[in-house]
Amino acid sequence: MTAGAGLAGPGPADPGLVEPGLADPGLVEPGRGGGLAEVVRRRYLLRLIVRRELRARYQGSLLGLGWSYVRPAAHFSVFFFVVGVFLGMNKNVQHFPIFMFSGLILVSFFNETLINTTHSVIGNAPLVRKVYLPRELFPVASLLVSGVHLLPGLAIVLTVSITWGWTPSVVAVGSALLGFALIAVLGIGLGLMCSALHVFYRDTDKVVDIATLFVTWSVPMIYPWTVVRDTAPGWALDLYLANPVADAVLLFERAFWWPTTDRTFLFPPHLTRDGLISLALAVLLLGAGQLVFARLQRRFAEEL
Repeated sequence: MTAGAGLAGPGPADPGLVEPGLADPGLVEPGRGGGLAEVVRRRYLLRLIVRRELRARYQGSLLGLGWSYVRPAAHFSVFFFVVGVFLGMNKNVQHFPIFMFSGLILVSFFNETLINTTHSVIGNAPLVRKVYLPRELFPVASLLVSGVHLLPGLAIVLTVSITWGWTPSVVAVGSALLGFALIAVLGIGLGLMCSALHVFYRDTDKVVDIATLFVTWSVPMIYPWTVVRDTAPGWALDLYLANPVADAVLLFERAFWWPTTDRTFLFPPHLTRDGLISLALAVLLLGAGQLVFARLQRRFAEEL
């Protein structure tokens, strides 16, 4: 059975056979699906695509999903020794490993989501050309695969935090959930736009690669936000804190790192309020991304 046939076969959401003379309510004009709501209704297809993407990514690999642990560990080691040891940040920030790693796993989740969603439609070109299914399935599946890769890093930071005295609290759990929701919504919103644009402009992925480089260094992940506060002019600090990814990183640091310290470190005022505002703006961006994707997907098949 081909991949296309497997995804297009009868399922819970298929209309099945209809009596002669009656219109088939399941027929949908190509390029005019139900958007993200249709993805929710066709969850079984989403599971198939996620499994296929994970299987394809680790096929022939010795470690398989174990690379989900190796990659964040490698990133952590590079940043820790260069910034923490050689540049001395380990002496200036209490429990610097948790401080950095709690932000690193979130930034890695965002960057991986944005890169993979950008390539998601082109990477599934045979299905787009031959089979009708909600094309939003591909960016959403890439988001879920990135979420699978986030779990090992999250388990590591939680284990180390507990070792250093972390205990659950409303502030900690709420900050973690808000930070994750902000990055997930922002990532899929931008991903829908970029995946659609990438079909028509093949250098979109180059722009995304450069953007992810800026994201890594423009958030308080390897240095505290107070460094920007103490060295940059006021307008630059306001612009810096307006970055929703920076808000999410600060929320994750408040969730996992701050409870393990002496709690004298001060976060930006109104961090929760700013995080909620950023989440609301991310939801608006998600709506805009869905509109762009819906408009452009009508020409996906002919462009691919």
